Amino acid sequence: MKRIFSLVTTLFLLGGAAQADQISSTGDLGLVVERAKGALLLVDQSEHAAVDRIEGLGDLSHASLVYSPDQRFAYVFGRDGGLSKVDIIERKVVKRVLQGGNSIGGAISDDGKLVAVSNYEPGGVRVFDADTLEMVADIPTASKTIGLVDAPGRKFVFSLWDDGETWIADFSSGKVDITKVKGMGENPYDALITEDGRTYITGLFGEDGLTALDLWAEKPEAIRVLPNYGRGLKDLPVYKMPHLEGWAKAGQEFVLPAVGHHQVLWIDSVTLKETGRTDTYGQPVFAMARPDGRYVWVNFAHPLNDTIQVIDTLTKQVVHEFKPGPAVLHMEFTPRGHEVWISVRDAGAVMIYDTRTFEKLGEIQADKPSGIFFTARAHKTGL
Repeated sequence: MKRIFSLVTTLFLLGGAAQADQISSTGDLGLVVERAKGALLLVDQSEHAAVDRIEGLGDLSHASLVYSPDQRFAYVFGRDGGLSKVDIIERKVVKRVLQGGNSIGGAISDDGKLVAVSNYEPGGVRVFDADTLEMVADIPTASKTIGLVDAPGRKFVFSLWDDGETWIADFSSGKVDITKVKGMGENPYDALITEDGRTYITGLFGEDGLTALDLWAEKPEAIRVLPNYGRGLKDLPVYKMPHLEGWAKAGQEFVLPAVGHHQVLWIDSVTLKETGRTDTYGQPVFAMARPDGRYVWVNFAHPLNDTIQVIDTLTKQVVHEFKPGPAVLHMEFTPRGHEVWISVRDAGAVMIYDTRTFEKLGEIQADKPSGIFFTARAHKTGL
């Protein structure tokens, strides 16, 4: 009996070892968009290195992506309307569909079963099965759609550039139920949702100010935030649209780039009242909070896009400024915030810095890098 037990145990252990050989960890990985090549560079955070390149993803000039809950698959939204499912363990494109003419971002449902794509052409939002990429819903809007995010309860929220509305698409019943909120303002251009899924905020391009929704309300209504914040200031040419995303919340405040002004705006996340402004080196594009919320890192639009400023959230003052190189496009913090990775397009590199000492720790060569996306995003609402 002991010999039989020993044999069974040995076979079980050998089988387990065989399975272990097939398992790959994904939590330390990320993808960098190489916009000129239509490729993704797979990077390892701990090694500060590129480990592979995945090609054949079409036009990635304004690409973004989201991850499946297990962090294995990335869903890539290309400017050519392409939706691509990428396996980062097997390091290949699993499937690719051209679902529109010009897509501008996407989201994945909280259960990981649905992937939604926001379109400029033909407008509207299309929703796909995450496993097969078969379309399960087409939501026409007759407008460019922007600011698409996931919300708790198998919902997607997005805004209409042309009509100044925000729509909430609820898939919890198995079919889509649409709630339309009017009066959001002129030309909403991007949006964020808080990590708890409660507050959705759109920035407005056609007028000063922002608009918020309380998604916990039985009937969400538009709440105007900072109307006329630019009054008395001269509008500057907008060379690149600012971005609002969930990482722009630091502590109890939102930190948002102003449109057409060299400022970031501070807003209390509960009262939605202004708490301050910080003058910046240029027109901010991303205002990104380190994961602990202690500092906000800001990059800028052309022609001042070689510079990063770091702002202390306690004093709202710039405490550090440096120049990584020409055309800083994006930043991504490691999950606990000890490093920041910065894509410097015209230097052909991703540069890595210690977020406390500001020491440069490494550099990875990349072909016209733009967006950087670590797999930890898989577990965050709105990312």
